[in-house]
Amino acid sequence: MTNILVTGSSRGIGQAIADQLAERGCNVMGHATRAVDSRTIAADFADPPAPQMLWHEALDRLDGRIDVLVNNAGLFEQIPLIASDIEWLDRWEDTLRINLTAAAQLSRFAVRHWQERGSGGRIVHISSRAAYRGDSPAHWHYAAAKGGMVAMHKTIARGYASEGILSFAITPGFTDTSMARDYLESRGGPGLLADIPLGRVAEPEEIADIAVFCSLDAPPSMTGAVIDANGASYVR
Repeated sequence: MTNILVTGSSRGIGQAIADQLAERGCNVMGHATRAVDSRTIAADFADPPAPQMLWHEALDRLDGRIDVLVNNAGLFEQIPLIASDIEWLDRWEDTLRINLTAAAQLSRFAVRHWQERGSGGRIVHISSRAAYRGDSPAHWHYAAAKGGMVAMHKTIARGYASEGILSFAITPGFTDTSMARDYLESRGGPGLLADIPLGRVAEPEEIADIAVFCSLDAPPSMTGAVIDANGASYVR
């Protein structure tokens, strides 16, 4: 049975990923800021030691073996340019810590775990189209974190492929989650859909389909791939 740790699994894309992996017969351990059930470990990524605590607790609950890490947890909160210096910097640091640094810590633990075991493993990073096209003027921090995640992913893929350690990244556009709905409403609601040729936002299950494929089925030669899922709102 494949043992998988999915961060940010209590709602939205993360919940859809965890549910679909469980349906495929995987042993899934989830994560959220607050535990919602016995298969979810509580860890607040705003706290620097939290990713390490999560990794070790997940490893303990999964009988000492994790085969796949899905870095999905994220924070998406705006901060206007005219905010005070300390407010702007606090939001910047919180967003990068939660969206990028925690994922980097977990990825490091995963790579070392697989190296020590002499086994391969997979990391799936849920990034964003913001990594390439940027985001709103109130979301510099979010775009920077997601761009950093893609660069980190490519570095992992290039550095460890020969050891069977594979890395994949997914860059969704707007997805139908509570976080995205709040953002759409704040930016003019349905008018923003004009920017999406598909005419609608993605469903969490669509992103989960891709994440499950990367976790279980993608051929090794796909390591390093970045998969866009944004309704053609950004085409590279």
